[in-house]
Amino acid sequence: MATALVFFVYIGMVVVTVPSFVERELDGGEFGVGLTMASFAVAAIVARPFLGRLTERFGRRALMMAGALLASVATFSMAFSTELWHVMVLRGFTGLGEAALFVAAATLVADLSPANRRAAAASYFSVAVFGGIGVGPLIAEAFIGSNDDYSAAFLAAGVLAALAAVTVLGVPRRVDRTAKPAEGRVPLFQRAALAPGLVLACGMAAFSVFMAFAPEYSKSVGLPGAGGLLLVYSLVSVSLRVVAAKLPERLGAHRTVTIALTFLTAGLSLIALVPEPWALWAAAATIGVGMAFLYPSLMANVVNRVSEQERSTALSSLTMFFEVGTIVGGVALGAIGEIASKQAGFLGGALMALVGVAVLWQFVVETPFDGADGAESTELAAPLPACDPA
Repeated sequence: MATALVFFVYIGMVVVTVPSFVERELDGGEFGVGLTMASFAVAAIVARPFLGRLTERFGRRALMMAGALLASVATFSMAFSTELWHVMVLRGFTGLGEAALFVAAATLVADLSPANRRAAAASYFSVAVFGGIGVGPLIAEAFIGSNDDYSAAFLAAGVLAALAAVTVLGVPRRVDRTAKPAEGRVPLFQRAALAPGLVLACGMAAFSVFMAFAPEYSKSVGLPGAGGLLLVYSLVSVSLRVVAAKLPERLGAHRTVTIALTFLTAGLSLIALVPEPWALWAAAATIGVGMAFLYPSLMANVVNRVSEQERSTALSSLTMFFEVGTIVGGVALGAIGEIASKQAGFLGGALMALVGVAVLWQFVVETPFDGADGAESTELAAPLPACDPA
């Protein structure tokens, strides 16, 4: 969690710095912002099917450290970018780094969690993820300042990514593991992740519109920037993931994720229809509720349907849809925002969230642990095998 917290503070810095840099310094427009998001996402999608196998072969710690170091080098290089294609290439490398760190860390969390508490464990783990994303934009905006010093922001972010690599050394070797070879060849993509992944992609497409357009749109309605909005979103999301961590197991995947997507729809619709500062603050809190409950239930649903040897591959397959959603939100909805307006882009995101609800109820199969209270159903959980010290 410490590694994820530091790394996602870095992610939060880059998330707000790149769109503003592309629009203001490189004159890339909304579509240019979408292309940088897509390059990040495409690189991560291509890598994720192989990251599961690499995690099993070299261990969770090695992949976490390699991902953080790769992201650090790429972000340092962004400080010297002068063309849009430079940023696109470097965002591709940061996508590889983020994917490696997240898959390895999320797999380790799943390793250490009983089957009937995996959604709660994912909630606790993502406190670090979303807490970092909430703090990062404020730090980035402080470095950018009134002089638009984007180089300073990129250099500071690169230092944080390198620091995340150092914190990996604090992960005890005794909890690291490589899985025993599976009988037969483990596929690069786990079919159990397909339907939950499509739901996740719909939610992420909606959320990516908020992240991409909020920095500039907030200024058009009288706010100084999006740092405060992203902090509100993060505080709401993090708080709910702590105090309501057991809720996904009690409600089940269908009801929990429906709540998440409904709140995402409401928040984006509010931004699109009411161009006032108060509406953005209310929408940021509403979107925070939605994102608090989107991922944990889907992660637990997928992991509980595969064997231990397939766990990292299943997680790499599921988390691939983070980037699938980002491409849809960044390119398709970004193009809508460029051609029509940012409000039209926000409404497109709300529609994607509603599509996710339909896919959820039609195709996602609930597991025996969905809807089971972790405090009352421990007899359902088979004990995990002991970690191999080697």
